[in-house]
Amino acid sequence: MQCVFVQIRCRPGTAYKVARDIALQEIHSELYSTSGDYDLLMKIYIEDGEDIGKYINETVHQIEGIERSLTTLTFKAF
Repeated sequence: MQCVFVQIRCRPGTAYKVARDIALQEIHSELYSTSGDYDLLMKIYIEDGEDIGKYINETVHQIEGIERSLTTLTFKAF
């Protein structure tokens, strides 16, 4: 499994709705509200060999209210 972090910027006033919609899809391991340039931080696990960009586009970006995202791949836990 590949651990991936996705920072999500929501349209103004939609962060709680976006967080609820993510939770209803049950695609995340952890989900946090954050300060700064992005509103939410989501930790997800994606099956090895799966196209990460396609997975993000087909699951995360289908949620209404998401303006932008930033995906960070992880490589090794210390």
